[in-house]
Amino acid sequence: MNHIIGAKSAAAMPAVKWLLVDEESAGQRLDNFLMRQLKGVPKTHVYRIIRSGEVRINKGRASAETRVEVGDEVRVPPVRVSEKLADKAANPAPGREFPLLLEDDSLMAINKPAGVAVHGGSGVSFGVIEQLRQARPQAKLLELVHRLDRDTSGILLVAKKRSALKNLQDQFRERETGKTYLALVKGDWPATLKVIDQPLQKFLLPGKDGMEGERRVKVTTPEDPDGMRSITLVKVSQRLQGATLLEVTIKTGRTHQIRVHLSSQGHPIAGDDKYGDFEWNRQLQKPTAQPGLKRMFLHAWRLQFNHPVTAERVALQADLPPELKAYVDHVPAKTPPV
Repeated sequence: MNHIIGAKSAAAMPAVKWLLVDEESAGQRLDNFLMRQLKGVPKTHVYRIIRSGEVRINKGRASAETRVEVGDEVRVPPVRVSEKLADKAANPAPGREFPLLLEDDSLMAINKPAGVAVHGGSGVSFGVIEQLRQARPQAKLLELVHRLDRDTSGILLVAKKRSALKNLQDQFRERETGKTYLALVKGDWPATLKVIDQPLQKFLLPGKDGMEGERRVKVTTPEDPDGMRSITLVKVSQRLQGATLLEVTIKTGRTHQIRVHLSSQGHPIAGDDKYGDFEWNRQLQKPTAQPGLKRMFLHAWRLQFNHPVTAERVALQADLPPELKAYVDHVPAKTPPV
């Protein structure tokens, strides 16, 4: 709950804020509480206003380590945010709800469409989480539990309580979740290739005019100190003419893991504009005998996790979206050898 006193505009006239601590924020250190409330304000400035005594809890001075409790009133002095963030506040993301697979008091699981980033940044002004927050202004907390690439569709978890966020992120980190994707790859996937255990390394492409280049990932050697061990399990779902539909389960959640692992085996994902076969992609876009494929064929299909409150195992499934199902249905099955 925010009460902003005497504010004339979000950008031009910073004002004193009085923040009321709710149950979701109770128990947090004062510095962490303020950093979540003062998005866009540098950490050094947050610590400076605490040390100066300008931040007060129930009218008394407090240190960065002080834990805030339910009902505490926190005084925050005027602080300026960058023009970029002020502009963002003045022009918020359009509110949008997404198809729900599950929702309760702790979390929500949505079926994310392709072409929508999960959050703003890297040239994208807003994503799923900003749109959800705008659509649900009454929600005390909405945070991404994990991420999906912009062009990947399927199951995405959003936490509605901080305790649920920590519990679920711990499960992802400890590999207690089950994540299976559907991917259409070029060529005939070898039946014997069921496990890809290759380390991955992030790198940047050369930038232009002094700007940082685009982020990429590549397979590296086990000896590479910058390599991160990455394990992908592959099962053939359907053999088609010129392509194979795979069920891909990831044991590690590295950036672009599925895309790079499959491409490294000579079977890139259909429509992948970073690691794919670009000539093949162009052919796939042409609506000949089947509908053209206008996006990357990678879909977060199934997800299993333990519910953060009940500890019961939850199993979710998001069927292939219509544009991907239509494509598979129109590609002839591979004829077995006589």
